[in-house]
Amino acid sequence: MTNQKQLRQWPYFVLPIVDHVKKSLFFRLVLIFSITLVLFFIIISVSLQAINEETNTLETIPDFFTRNVESIIQDIGAPPNLANAMRLAAELDWTINIRNPIMRWSSDTEDRLDVDVSEYVRTLTSDAEVRSTNNEDIIMVKRGGYDFYLYPRAINDDSFNYVVLYVGLALAGLVLFINYLMVNKLLDPVRLLKRGAERIQKGDLSFRVKSNRQDELGELTESINHMADSLQSMLEAKRQLLLAISHELRTPITKAKLRMEFMPDSEEKEQLKEDINEIDLLISDLIEAERLNNEHSVLVEEPVMLAEFVSSVAEQFKSYAGGLTIEAQPDDEEFHLDKLRVRLLITNLLNNGMRHGEENPILVRVSFVDGLGIIEVVDQGEGISKEHLSQISEPFYRADSARQRNTGGFGLGLYLCRLIAEAHGGSLLIESEVGEGTHITVSLPRHPPHSEAD
Repeated sequence: MTNQKQLRQWPYFVLPIVDHVKKSLFFRLVLIFSITLVLFFIIISVSLQAINEETNTLETIPDFFTRNVESIIQDIGAPPNLANAMRLAAELDWTINIRNPIMRWSSDTEDRLDVDVSEYVRTLTSDAEVRSTNNEDIIMVKRGGYDFYLYPRAINDDSFNYVVLYVGLALAGLVLFINYLMVNKLLDPVRLLKRGAERIQKGDLSFRVKSNRQDELGELTESINHMADSLQSMLEAKRQLLLAISHELRTPITKAKLRMEFMPDSEEKEQLKEDINEIDLLISDLIEAERLNNEHSVLVEEPVMLAEFVSSVAEQFKSYAGGLTIEAQPDDEEFHLDKLRVRLLITNLLNNGMRHGEENPILVRVSFVDGLGIIEVVDQGEGISKEHLSQISEPFYRADSARQRNTGGFGLGLYLCRLIAEAHGGSLLIESEVGEGTHITVSLPRHPPHSEAD
């Protein structure tokens, strides 16, 4: 309320500008760079003015002493009183250089200017003139057979200029740094949008990007959130429809199985029975896939000795013609798993290896690395080409679209395996070479993610 009252007290023409600044990212960027440009101009102008003032100071000092040169020379005297000359040099912070054919004296041990090479500039009095050397004016007075040279004591004007330059550069750097911080703060929502888009891309459609901005980035954030809402609604509707259809199909399939039992035995009956079983298996896989997908997965966890469990499941396939070898570490470890689903995972992997293993040996290996249970199934069959590896675990994807169902399946086996592994917080990795075989590695944590806090 206080801010609103303060805004009402501003001039009427300020409010539209403030409102425009709030709602326009482009306008704010233009404003920031405009302010930066103005500050740079001010810094450069002040620095140049300071340098010019110092230069002008060096040029005007001789004019000041020209008005007092007569009194200075009288205090020194001719012949010169060197004690008075030294005192005046200290008081005036100048260098006094006195010369004649048999004398060379200076108030400073080291003369910073070579007066011998000085050049005439202008006349001051009958016996005084301004000369110049090294771009600096000096005063020379001829009195009583002596040449008196007066000029400012060593002044490191170059160092002063460098100080001014460095200060200006430091201020310019500070302005740039502040400018960077402001633009960086202004673009914070872009990073939030990037992270949000990555989360949504990975399937986390429940994630929403939080933002209270009213500019273009705020509008973009709202659009992405609305897009995620729409996607989530569409996928949920698809899931519900698929589950409903799958459940509805179960009834006629069950009736077909019952009626088939009353049919006389024949080759046609066996073929029909096989087809109905495949349809029933497909429906079961679809329902299981939807149950495991993302937030819908619900696991029934049980403590399991992993190596023993995998070996017991693999033993059922010992009759495989190509030979099945099981390797497990002697020290077994306990894991909390959904036994039915992990059994389905192992069964699908072994069925896949046998289907495409070309009756070559299959190896099942169980090991433990960094708290993870590693299940490996290695066959020496036909293998999978590299262009199919990234999609082979997607639903209904088959590397050879021309394969028949009796050799290629429905394309749900590896998809289910990946979902089961991910539902346990693990992963599934497929490595393969055409003609050499396929190596599938499943990594499972000791506890599923949602049970770690229990």
